[in-house]
Amino acid sequence: MSSEQSRTQTLPSEQQSGGLFSRFLATVEWLGNLLPHPITLFAMLSVFIVLVSGVLGYFDVAVADPRPEGASGREADGMIEVISLMSAEGLQRIVTGLVTNFTGFAPLGTVLVALLGVSVAEHSGLLSAAMRALVMNASKRAVTFAIVFAGIISNTASELGYVVLIPLAAMIFHSLGRHPLAGLAAAFAGVSAGYSANLLLGTVDPLLSGITEAAAHMIDPDYSVGPEVNWYFMFISTFVIAIMGALVTEKIVEPRLGKFDEKDASVALEKQSMEPPTAVEKRALKWAGVAFVTVCAVLALTIVPENGILRHPETGDVAGSPFLKGIVAFIFISFAVPGFVYGRVAGTMKNDRDIIDAMSKSMGAMGLYITLVFFAAQFVAFFKWTNLGTVLAVKGAALLQSVGLDGPSVFVLFILMCGIVNLSLGSASAQWAVTAPIFVPMLMLLGYAPEVIQAAYRIGDSVTNVISPMMSYFGLILAMAARYRKDVGMGTLIAMMLPYSMVFMLGWSLLFFIWVFALGMPVGPGAATFYQP
Repeated sequence: MSSEQSRTQTLPSEQQSGGLFSRFLATVEWLGNLLPHPITLFAMLSVFIVLVSGVLGYFDVAVADPRPEGASGREADGMIEVISLMSAEGLQRIVTGLVTNFTGFAPLGTVLVALLGVSVAEHSGLLSAAMRALVMNASKRAVTFAIVFAGIISNTASELGYVVLIPLAAMIFHSLGRHPLAGLAAAFAGVSAGYSANLLLGTVDPLLSGITEAAAHMIDPDYSVGPEVNWYFMFISTFVIAIMGALVTEKIVEPRLGKFDEKDASVALEKQSMEPPTAVEKRALKWAGVAFVTVCAVLALTIVPENGILRHPETGDVAGSPFLKGIVAFIFISFAVPGFVYGRVAGTMKNDRDIIDAMSKSMGAMGLYITLVFFAAQFVAFFKWTNLGTVLAVKGAALLQSVGLDGPSVFVLFILMCGIVNLSLGSASAQWAVTAPIFVPMLMLLGYAPEVIQAAYRIGDSVTNVISPMMSYFGLILAMAARYRKDVGMGTLIAMMLPYSMVFMLGWSLLFFIWVFALGMPVGPGAATFYQP
């Protein structure tokens, strides 16, 4: 059998993989292309909320307030009415709140502050060197696990995993005599399908928690959701996903790809080489590690002792403490200090100007995100002002209860729904900003805490990233894959990544139910499983 015949049988082309599934993918892509830009979408949704509130307000649409007597924010007559923004008062509120909606949007400041610290570690070369050291020091037997694992933890540095680790993983597999596309797939699965998991808190944690808290305020105005509320579950998820990703790569994806034929490549691969960390980089990594441990030790002195200055001032507990409320500041410090130490030793950073340049570059790349936040903040504010989210939540909770879906099984449908929506609306913040105001209050009324709801959302939002043509880096990954197979198409990439989505969806959801409902473990520090008004 020739190599071409072998490749044809082990990796079907788009034409051979035709049928119902391919038509489904084509439909998803077509529907996704019909959606406007997320910024335009939020602007349209904001206008839509104003119009709908006017119509429902005109007809005096209202629902009974399910909150107990005396609860904060409960109306005296026990009814929740839709508030019209198509009125003089509504117009005044829109005009006067336009700026404060934006500046007060919780994810904006927290994400930007965290990114300032991450930017120092990224531009100094610390994160790149650390990932190379992690992957390239692994044995051949452990390299697959190491690549998926490195992909997951690279999410702390946002797009670094896409830009650095994925092409590096393909080169590593090629150098080991394995199919480079298998390495690319393993890294892509870790970076994208395992997006929410991590050992450390990253920029996604404050981003999502801010949206969750705003949604929870529709039911409980005093409810607080910190960036750390999913940390326990995401920490253990990192190892489980890395194991699943390694097994899928070695048992399904790599055998299906077969033996790599150099003739399939579109570039001269023999000229490519991997460079392990140099002696200078290794020394810089050691000193950066010392700096990180030192920072952690100093922070520990503020929270570990019973009289720690960052414990809760009244109860002395860690839960609800200034330490956890200020976790974004510690994310900033934990990346900025080791990043600068690495840069000084490696010679990539010499003074404060280099730090400022690194932060400026990252902030400059956030222009699109800041613009998106402006319109997303208006949508979230309008949705909250009109009480539409609360009304929908009460109606939806009543519907779920009427059909008997008020137990933990409701999370099966919720996770699946989030995964399907993610195929067309790939941004985690954009999707959660749209769905959180509906589903957080709805599931709270069924008795579940916002922290658990957010953890379930993060599963569905992550696992389908790798099969979504709407994912912002999908085109980049396709271009990377074309280096090793010049006739690669979108269907090829989706077919290669689909096993990861299926296994991660099943395995990660199972872990969620075992962790939360079978073992009764909290998803994060101070996080509740059930909501009690």
